[in-house]
Amino acid sequence: MTRIGALASLLAGLAIAGPAFARCEDHVPQPKPQNTFAQNIGREFDTIVDEGWMEFALYEDFAPWSYEEEGKVVGIDVEIARIIAEDIGVEPRFRLVQAGENLDADLLNYVWKGAVVGGRVSDVMMHVPYDSDLTCRIEQAAFTGQYAAEELAIAYSLADYPDGGPTPAYFRYDTVAVENDSISDFYLSSLGRGAPVAGVQRFPTTEAAMETLVRGEVMAAMGPRAVLEAGMTEGLGLHVPPYPGLVRSDWTVGVAVNFQHRDLGYAVDYAIEKALADGRIEAIFAAHGLTFLSPER
Repeated sequence: MTRIGALASLLAGLAIAGPAFARCEDHVPQPKPQNTFAQNIGREFDTIVDEGWMEFALYEDFAPWSYEEEGKVVGIDVEIARIIAEDIGVEPRFRLVQAGENLDADLLNYVWKGAVVGGRVSDVMMHVPYDSDLTCRIEQAAFTGQYAAEELAIAYSLADYPDGGPTPAYFRYDTVAVENDSISDFYLSSLGRGAPVAGVQRFPTTEAAMETLVRGEVMAAMGPRAVLEAGMTEGLGLHVPPYPGLVRSDWTVGVAVNFQHRDLGYAVDYAIEKALADGRIEAIFAAHGLTFLSPER
């Protein structure tokens, strides 16, 4: 599964209107381990400072956030990770990771336990969507350092829509490219109420969906704003229309650390707080030609 698909597993349950719960109201606490010894997973903050480096887990092939270019790891998340490491006074090291079946699996593999075979955790995982349900459900990770927000948007051909951008209802018939099993896919599929939505075409990634629009093979593409904006070319427009029935069309992005190392989390959050206040993070988005959306903190 792609990293957008992993994110969709968190948000899809909220995609269509349904019962509302107070924070953690429907959460059943995890059973407490019995007769087990304490396990210290990952490196303590003092060890990170003493050894002079920290490792960031970032999603691979996730332009414009994190990807490899000419043998170097680059992207928005990479530059923000550099700000964090510089503030703490250590060298940043980057680990590109694959997305699992869902976000829970990613956090297990890279933050609080490590994969079953040859697994190890990183000090910090970037681009973790903040959600109060997640904080209730996954007690082994601490969620902090919210540094940006993201939202669903629609990129479209100006020639096909000269009077303004399309709304989701258009895609019962008009062609739109989406990432398979993404939030956009789930939402547009719901418009058919069980019947196929004729206009939806599915691709392995949002980047591939956007490339299809650039080639003129579809009329629109739907997905996270930053990914769409990164692929914009002349002759295309982008807008954020209303999404009837969609409870959540935007989300906050932050970091996760092992719950045993909250002092590391505090240091990371403080570094991000300063970089938001003085405009360094917003400047990163501007340098990439992207819209900066302020996070909820």
